[in-house]
Amino acid sequence: MAEPARKIPAPNTTPETAPFWEAAAKGKLLLKSCTACGRAHHYPRPLCPFCGSARTEWKESGGRGVIYSYSVMRRATPPYVLAYVTLDEGPTMMTNLVDCDFDALRIGQPVRVVWTPTDGGPPVPMFTPR
Repeated sequence: MAEPARKIPAPNTTPETAPFWEAAAKGKLLLKSCTACGRAHHYPRPLCPFCGSARTEWKESGGRGVIYSYSVMRRATPPYVLAYVTLDEGPTMMTNLVDCDFDALRIGQPVRVVWTPTDGGPPVPMFTPR
């Protein structure tokens, strides 16, 4: 099992990303949803990456998904897992996996969001197997 051993720096927030980080402080993961094409994408894009529309709004994610791909960084100090997770709402996001057995991970394995504290800022989303 691996967890971050050192403090994670607080994320940079901007007026555009403020809703994301305010929700994160409450343990909620937000996604942008495009009202023009109906597809969801991960923050912080102001325009829909699929159709280019500016007609986007924040929506709460269920915080669940599956591992799309991953790499175990065994030589890092401490070792960690970098992964792409496909959320149930459709977007795939890059994240770290925490509280997991590196050797037991599998593509397609279900995961859920967990919130990792930062050094003086809002928590950041990471994922753990469920």
